[in-house]
Parts: sequence; C-alpha cells; structure tokens
Amino acid sequence: MLVGSSTRTVDPKGRIILPREFRRDFEGGLMVTKGLDNCLYLLPMKEWEKLVEKIEEMPSGSESTRRFSRVFFANASHLVPDGQGRILIPPRLREMASVKKEVVVVGLSNKAEVWDPDEWEKYEAESAGHYEQSASDIGV
Repeated sequence: MLVGSSTRTVDPKGRIILPREFRRDFEGGLMVTKGLDNCLYLLPMKEWEKLVEKIEEMPSGSESTRRFSRVFFANASHLVPDGQGRILIPPRLREMASVKKEVVVVGLSNKAEVWDPDEWEKYEAESAGHYEQSASDIGV
C-alpha cells in the first residue's frame, strides 16, 4: 500500500529515487502520466490496467472522454525502477508538473503522486480547511 510522503532530489538526468516503502509496489514496473492538480501519477501496472479498463468503458463519443484520454495516454510512459529504485521522469512530464531540483512523492493507497514541493505545500495549505467537509462529503 502506498502511503506517506517523502521529499526526493531530482538528479541532473531527471531521475528520482522512489521511497523505499513504495518500491515493492513498483517492482513489476509502473506507468507515469499527467495527473490532476498539477502533479504526476505513478501507477503500479495492476492499477494502470484497472484504470485503462475504466477509461475504455467510458462513452467514446463524449468530448470529456476524448479530451481526458488523449492527454492521459499521450503523456504516459512505462518505467522500470533500476537496482537503486530510481526512475527517469520524462522531460515533458517534468515540465508539466514544474519539477525542478526536488519533488514530493505522495502515496494515495493504490497510486502515488509526484509534486513540485512549493505546489504541494500550497495544495496542502488550501486543503487543510476543507478536510472535515471533504470527509463528510465522501462518507468517511
């Protein structure tokens, strides 16, 4: 299970070292793509396949489906962590998420997100006041 958050350094080649606690989930490879709220998604292959099935079930005639699918799949890359747990985030995705010298990797149970630290801090601060209401809205 992917939980917690960790600040990681981006090396000159654009690689990050996955948090040790996340590596088991990504052993078989992972997909990285554009996420929501200016972050990137890191999805274990099993979760990627579930999400692909869900997207394929959406009405292909829907403009929202086409827009989302095109951006989501066009920016997806298959990655396999090296022996040190490093992954190379493609330049285009680093640019989309404003990734520079550091990132925050956030676990969300079945996937992880990669954030620019300033963007993550801003998102956390904005969300803090809505936590209780959000919990109520989703029935937690």
